[in-house]
Amino acid sequence: MLPAITVRSSIGGIMPATSRKGWQTVVMDSLGFGKVLLVEDDEKLAGLIAHFLSQHGFEVRQVHRGDLALAAFLEFKPKVVVLDLMLPGQSGLHVCREIRSVSDTPIVILTAKEDDLDHILGLESGADDYVIKPIKPPVLLARLRALQRRQTPDSGVCSALEFGHLSIDRSCREVRLAGEGIELTTMEFELLWLLASAAGKTLSRDDILNRMRGIAFDGLNRSVDVYISKLRGKLKDNPREPMCIKTVWGKGYLFNPFAWEL
Repeated sequence: MLPAITVRSSIGGIMPATSRKGWQTVVMDSLGFGKVLLVEDDEKLAGLIAHFLSQHGFEVRQVHRGDLALAAFLEFKPKVVVLDLMLPGQSGLHVCREIRSVSDTPIVILTAKEDDLDHILGLESGADDYVIKPIKPPVLLARLRALQRRQTPDSGVCSALEFGHLSIDRSCREVRLAGEGIELTTMEFELLWLLASAAGKTLSRDDILNRMRGIAFDGLNRSVDVYISKLRGKLKDNPREPMCIKTVWGKGYLFNPFAWEL
């Protein structure tokens, strides 16, 4: 039986965690920032993360096996998934691909490795961000809140952009190319919006990482390149000679506002 976790409610009572079907839920009703599905086989670590997030207004459900994650996701309908890569029953990468095949819910992967390949594989499987273990709960919280902000556009700024056959609507997070809907993950959409908002200007990897994750480019992180590659594929940009999202060698990337007329 999984260990019980309790948190104090805003009125001073004790709320026990529920335990069923191999997962647990920790709830804090007073703030209600959103639901988090936490898939982590280290039950002690999962409990600590769940407790910390619940104290900051999240409703957290824990799953400790990869082969239980999709069922929990479909039932719980979280706003974000926090997913460990090393899981019993099914790998985190497989779980990531399964969830991404049915939903564009943001996914943050947890990895004990600092190897860029691990991060790239996670991003290519559909993850939106990653956090390296040992986990610092405030850092994870900041990442989750950043993802929330990206999903809730500011009503006081421009919410739609159009370039020839390409239209981007931030209010409903919809992208259409020649009338056809394009399915993008949260991070893919935010990267496209960032580039399109600066159409005709070159943005360096450093600029992109600072504005999307708040982390400076260290010369090794290739996550921006992965997202650019995936965007080009979905937007039918020639990967060998891209014309829509151009590589400016030694400087960064440029969104070409005129390419969408072709």
